[in-house]
Amino acid sequence: MDQVKILLDEAEIPTHWYNVVADMPNPPAPPLDPEGKPISPAALSAIFSDPIIEHEVARTRWVPIPEPVREIYRLWRPTPMFRARRLEAAIGTPARIYYKYEGVSAAGSHKPNTAVAQAYLNHTASVHRLATETGAGQWGSALAMAGRMFGIDVRVFMVRVSYDQKPYRRSMMETWGAEVVPSPSTETRSGRKTLDLDPDSPGSLGIAISEAVEEAVSRNDTKYALGSVLNHVLLHQTVIGLEAKKQFAKINDYPDVVIACCGGGSNFGGSAFPFLADKAGGREVRLVAVEPESCPTLTRGHYAYDTGDASGFTPLMLMYTLGHNFVPPSIHAGGLRYHGDSPLVSQLYHERIIEAVARPQLATFEAGMTFARCEGIIPAPESNHAIRTAIDEALECKRTGEPKAIYFTLSGHGHFDLTAYDRYLQGQLDDSPYPERAIAAALEELPKVPQP
Repeated sequence: MDQVKILLDEAEIPTHWYNVVADMPNPPAPPLDPEGKPISPAALSAIFSDPIIEHEVARTRWVPIPEPVREIYRLWRPTPMFRARRLEAAIGTPARIYYKYEGVSAAGSHKPNTAVAQAYLNHTASVHRLATETGAGQWGSALAMAGRMFGIDVRVFMVRVSYDQKPYRRSMMETWGAEVVPSPSTETRSGRKTLDLDPDSPGSLGIAISEAVEEAVSRNDTKYALGSVLNHVLLHQTVIGLEAKKQFAKINDYPDVVIACCGGGSNFGGSAFPFLADKAGGREVRLVAVEPESCPTLTRGHYAYDTGDASGFTPLMLMYTLGHNFVPPSIHAGGLRYHGDSPLVSQLYHERIIEAVARPQLATFEAGMTFARCEGIIPAPESNHAIRTAIDEALECKRTGEPKAIYFTLSGHGHFDLTAYDRYLQGQLDDSPYPERAIAAALEELPKVPQP
């Protein structure tokens, strides 16, 4: 039989994370305060511990992975890479389709790659309590698990629509000892303000971030943890792409295109950034970020300074944004419902070093069904966006006859998303493209600082 699984030994878990900042053509734009002045790293200490800040502002190409973190990584890393031969046959494509499966972690997604790192770094700084937000529940589950491993209490503000849609994600977090609060809540000023304006608000990641940050700054015993967007999160996720490069080397192949779903950017950055190092060295490889049509941050957003949360507690970051007051439709890919994108991903897209596409919800579920029936794994709704794009690339190869190598990251399983699949099978889902007038209205409320 032709090889299907490409595996690494535990000894091949990366010893360092890759920092893309070292290979970017232009340095990242600095975060700003509300008056438009660059902030110092020390200004972040109100919400982040010092070790986290050191990773956030790192400029060296390689950052060592602490041995206690690598020790826990061994519970599920290295993750397997698969050649999707059954999917290739079903499509009838000459393309070679590969996927790296991050759903083998205990939390079922890629999120523990940074959750364990953040929990350890906070542990070394004697932090005993963390506040965070979660959309679909993957990040909240990962941090709940990681916090338990290092004796850290975790409180999670979960976007209300996902809190209702995904009760078993909530159960996972509570099993690991986390407290889960639906957001917007009455627990914080920002939550109460949102509920005063809309008692039936479905919530958003921007609102949940406001609640978690407010909790962190209001308590001396609490720091904030973020599951995507910021530099340190994408840094920790590069174990995905670094392992993938080793796996491709084992079979003497290399991708023509790297594809990953993109909400805040952690999965895409972790998958694509290590390949960007090769691209910077002259190697031809396309890097494609895939987002929902109903939350088209890169493809229809504005490149501007904006806050990372709805209430303006976070510094202003230069990123593609739909406006911090953006409340997306209640699609089932909850991990992709964020108004902004990683400043690093945004800058690379703005400079046309990476690509971005938006996909409608029904087409992504169709692709997820095809994948599940060929490869056996039921993907998370977020991952279906990458699968849709990989299939489209493979169909184009079928048309042209090009035998390209297509690689995507299967960021997590869909075992807790079967309600979404049931609704798809019953014909109860729609595409919900976000209207241009709503984007324009949200962008009118961008911070009044000099914009690029």
